[in-house]
Amino acid sequence: MNTSKFPNRIVCLTDEVTEWLYMLGESHRIVGISAFAERPAEAKLEKPMVCGFTGANYKKILDQKPDMVIGFSDLQAEIGARLIKEGIPTLITNQRSVEEIINTLEMIARMIGAEHKAAVYIEKMRSMVRSAQLKTKHLTNRPKVYFEEWNSPLITGIKWVSEMIELAGGEDVFSELSVHQSAQERVLFDFNQVIDKAPEIGLFCWCGRKFDEAELLNRNNINQVPFYQTKDYQEVDPLFMLQPGPAAILEGLPFLERIIEDYNNKK
Repeated sequence: MNTSKFPNRIVCLTDEVTEWLYMLGESHRIVGISAFAERPAEAKLEKPMVCGFTGANYKKILDQKPDMVIGFSDLQAEIGARLIKEGIPTLITNQRSVEEIINTLEMIARMIGAEHKAAVYIEKMRSMVRSAQLKTKHLTNRPKVYFEEWNSPLITGIKWVSEMIELAGGEDVFSELSVHQSAQERVLFDFNQVIDKAPEIGLFCWCGRKFDEAELLNRNNINQVPFYQTKDYQEVDPLFMLQPGPAAILEGLPFLERIIEDYNNKK
């Protein structure tokens, strides 16, 4: 029985929660992780895998006797509901913006009694956001950026990615779609929509699949896109960009800043 007022046996249904607890030096509390957990690398060597993203091995989870389960997104609602019916305290967060990511990390740290450890990371993230805002708020020329989360169908960037492109000094050409929670609402009809936006930078961050440059270069009328003409396109690692946790800000924001700064320096 857990006599502490804080949870000591935590199942992490998503990668960013696992990474956050490791960063806080609280990995000893983790008793189960996702099969997709890649950060940090040692997690898969040390912890039992008990779920995917939309599916879970409930027997494995229950066998771990967790006193808290933490997951992310409405796509894990069914998992959360079933575990709640089993009497397990379950938190499913749904952060979509930069501010929501930071607030969620702060909340999780507070729930496990590690807010003091988290404070330095939280302040660093907030400081990075403030610094980026001050650096770019007066920019008059922002390169137009196309961010692609998936290629079939074409899916544009989620809200925190769109916000970080803007923070880094760029203009997300599909920012109006980023406000939608569902990926289905960020689907493009065809690549002509990208051509019409004339993006100067192309970022390809296919979640769960390696970027295929040949596929991109074979798209109809690709030669009309500015980023193709100047070769200003590249792959982005989804492990830090598409996880709504610390890496998105600590690594994703500087990554975008470097790309946009490099582009501007070439002009």
